[in-house]
Amino acid sequence: MMRVYGSHRMQFTGIKDAPMTTYFSFSSPFVIGKTQHGAGVRFMNDRFGLFSNQSFYVDYAYKLRLGKGYLSIGVDLGFVNLSFAVDSINLDNIVELEDNAYHQSASSDNAIPTGRGQNGVSGMGFDMCIGAYYSTSTWWTGVSFGHLTQPTLQWSDRAEIQVGGSLYAVGGYNWRLRNKNWVLMPSAMLQMQFVPKRMTETEGESDTKSKKMGAAWDVNLSMLAQVNNRYRFGIGYRIAGSVNVLLGMDIISGLQVGYTYELPANGLIRESYGSHELYLSYGFNVLKPKRTNRYKSVRYL
Repeated sequence: MMRVYGSHRMQFTGIKDAPMTTYFSFSSPFVIGKTQHGAGVRFMNDRFGLFSNQSFYVDYAYKLRLGKGYLSIGVDLGFVNLSFAVDSINLDNIVELEDNAYHQSASSDNAIPTGRGQNGVSGMGFDMCIGAYYSTSTWWTGVSFGHLTQPTLQWSDRAEIQVGGSLYAVGGYNWRLRNKNWVLMPSAMLQMQFVPKRMTETEGESDTKSKKMGAAWDVNLSMLAQVNNRYRFGIGYRIAGSVNVLLGMDIISGLQVGYTYELPANGLIRESYGSHELYLSYGFNVLKPKRTNRYKSVRYL
């Protein structure tokens, strides 16, 4: 079915300049001959501290029957733009340098990128993502890799930054109880963020390069319950340190709304009131109705 989806997440409320993410997507299936396909677009705006990240992708997927289920293989092509608000840097607490000089502005510090704009710097690059998803009537699994091209974004004449890749692996099971109105849906997601950061600074005839490689990983476990094919609630746990409460319901046919509250289970609980996420989704059929396999992701109900 054709689907419009939007969500907004406020992370670590209570902390200044905490991450805030807005996401929107539109997708639709279509048929060419006897083959099934899907296409869509998606947009994300992510702000964290002095950084801002926008991305836009055009999505395509090919779907085929395989065994007792369906396999979908997809690719996303688009652009990613990363900005840094140089004008928001606070230099009130000036640090004395070895030569007894002081930085009076961001432009006097070679470690702070400055470029064409007065308010900040930004860089844009081509990006690509790939993924595969397999589902049956009782279980589903998928894997995807984002930022496959690991684009290098030119911030200024003397600074550039490289966007690292991200790997996601998910899986879940739909367990219908004796009471047919109840379905339990355990699921898990493994995510790895590869963070190669490359910064190049040029000053006069000297040229210095620094490169750091690293990876951060997390596992998200969740258990959802669905009642009367309409109401959903559950709990989740992230190894990185948080507990989630998930709620959702179908308001009318095709229209879903959901809310997630994430409470830190580490030292952040002393500084943050938790994270909030709200989503709205509307789907409607554009093809001849067929029996499909429903699934719920770890993050979204």
